[in-house]
Amino acid sequence: MSTKTLPARTHRSATRRLVSAELRLLLRDPLTLTFVLVFPILTMLIIGGSFGTEPDEAFPVNPSHWYVASYFTVVIGATGLVMLPVHIASYRERGVLKRFAASGFPRWSFALAQLVIGLSAIAVSGALLMAVAAPVYGVPTIEDPVRVGLGIVAGSVAFVSLGVLLGTVLPSARAAQAIGLLLFFPSFLLGVGGPPPAVMSSTLRSVADVLPLKLVTDSVREPWLGIGDGAGALIVVTLIAVGATALAARRTAL
Repeated sequence: MSTKTLPARTHRSATRRLVSAELRLLLRDPLTLTFVLVFPILTMLIIGGSFGTEPDEAFPVNPSHWYVASYFTVVIGATGLVMLPVHIASYRERGVLKRFAASGFPRWSFALAQLVIGLSAIAVSGALLMAVAAPVYGVPTIEDPVRVGLGIVAGSVAFVSLGVLLGTVLPSARAAQAIGLLLFFPSFLLGVGGPPPAVMSSTLRSVADVLPLKLVTDSVREPWLGIGDGAGALIVVTLIAVGATALAARRTAL
């Protein structure tokens, strides 16, 4: 057997063990799971039924469908701005990252494990959100599945990478939670789950238009509901994803 094969297999096995351990630890964190799984669903159920079902001057489509399509990106934002930063910052506090490095894990394994965890959380939470929305408001027909898929993937990678980056630069889990929530709620209210842009002031719309979570939402919601192609937002989100991934990979090298 080639001597090069053994290290490769060892690295793959070590990475699988790290991913498996990380997933088990995530399932034991009720606060994080509650926020990522429950918060988007509860707020969607409340806001989604507040504006009726008929399009008007504020909503170009059924308002309930507007919020169902929008709230998938709330899951992305909650994962990247709250779940992952707190999770990783708590590791740094307890010296877990140093123990990973001393245990001989490949340098890239932690970043890969966090990517898998973040994307898994988004997939599960997003599917649960749609399952709850279906009997209540109905899931709107996806007008352009390819563009919607690209928006979800690019947005998920961008926010998972941002979450990893925040977790590696913030000094503690409490700081990560405070900063994460401070970043999340304005983005949530202005860019996704709050009032529609048509009723906002021009100042608030200008602020909302540059928020990364609003860009992710536009790249998903517009092609989903057939109210635009979301191309401009998708390009910016993709650039954010590339830059954030590169920075996060450098920060998490063990």
